[in-house]
Amino acid sequence: MRQSELFTKTRKEAPKDEVSKNAGLLIRGGFVRKEMAGVYSYLPLGLRVLKKIETVIREEMDALGGQEVLLTTLQDPEIWQKSGRWQDDAVDIWFKTSLKNGHPLGVANTHEEALVNLLRDHISSYRDLPLYAYQIQTKFRNELRAKSGIMRCREFLMKDLYSFSRSEAEFREFYEHVALSYMNIFGRAGLGGRTYRTFASGGSFSKWSDEFQTICDAGEDTIYVDKEKNIAVNDEVYDDDVLAELGLNKERLVKEKAIEVGNIFPLGTKYAEALGLAYKDESGNVKTPVMGSYGIGLGRLMGAVVEALSDERGIVWPESIAPFRMHLISLGKNAESEKIYKDLSKNAIETLYDDRDARAGEKLSDADLIGIPYRIVISEKSIAEGGAEIKKRDEKESRVIGFEEILHYGKKNETMVK
Repeated sequence: MRQSELFTKTRKEAPKDEVSKNAGLLIRGGFVRKEMAGVYSYLPLGLRVLKKIETVIREEMDALGGQEVLLTTLQDPEIWQKSGRWQDDAVDIWFKTSLKNGHPLGVANTHEEALVNLLRDHISSYRDLPLYAYQIQTKFRNELRAKSGIMRCREFLMKDLYSFSRSEAEFREFYEHVALSYMNIFGRAGLGGRTYRTFASGGSFSKWSDEFQTICDAGEDTIYVDKEKNIAVNDEVYDDDVLAELGLNKERLVKEKAIEVGNIFPLGTKYAEALGLAYKDESGNVKTPVMGSYGIGLGRLMGAVVEALSDERGIVWPESIAPFRMHLISLGKNAESEKIYKDLSKNAIETLYDDRDARAGEKLSDADLIGIPYRIVISEKSIAEGGAEIKKRDEKESRVIGFEEILHYGKKNETMVK
């Protein structure tokens, strides 16, 4: 992508009504546009990041044996009334609408009931289980507060996985596999080492749940972390009984602010029973599947990465989810920049080429703001020294390498030689 052709532009200042760092940097960098409180459009750079996150998540879900589906956004109240989650006093984040004839409809905020109802046509025998279905789909939630940028939205992209097992033991085994998979996702997204599985309330879904919390000063949650055992407890359920059940010593816990980046819920048989989903076991006895649900908000994860990893100059994207791998910057017109750009493109190395007619300071400042992992600067000075300046986004100093070495650094999984 030539930066001169990118229709989004960087900005010096974020909108005055934005208080979160993630929204400020993403808007200034041209990744997203705020449409209204809690509603953001993803521009070309932002969509590339979102798609990278989607790929990481999809790979992990497929590795678990998940089968991808795409369920409807519009929901018939009848199935939600059966589970007791249609009324606003049970779930207070519904967006609701109606057909022309006045029939009420819900705008889905989650899909437990919808998938259970669908699977009544597909599950009848123990041979049909276990079953793991997931989707990556837009959700709508009428949040009272929407002030954390893309980390708390009223419209957002979510991965929701649902498991159906023949027994509690079978469910628990899969539940632990998902927990490990989630830690893989957050590690691959650059948040490894600061994200903890956290015991928490289950809200309207279940009595208890497991959250995945990333330590960050901008976090809305307070957690207590045992860094030796690599687990934590949310402040909302922090008491002596819970600590005893988890085998945690209060003296070893560290209080931290954190961002919730994912959650998993044991649902038992609640929703299956409410909607009449059952199967026959090997002896012909009628049984109810044991369920779990598992969610990750893709935009929330993207925002958490920006909050946790950015610095005073701008965003610092992990290589796995960066919009481009290389940021090629031409200072002044030169044939070498064009040649290098064509070579990188020919080798399928994702490159943003800053070919704009702009001052050197502006280009370098924009590069820091946008946060692409590798910066290659070609100027009269570097050419005179025999090549191009290269620097990783999180490094302070650049160095000159020969033009023939640039492709080497463009390849994935390569590391820069100090």
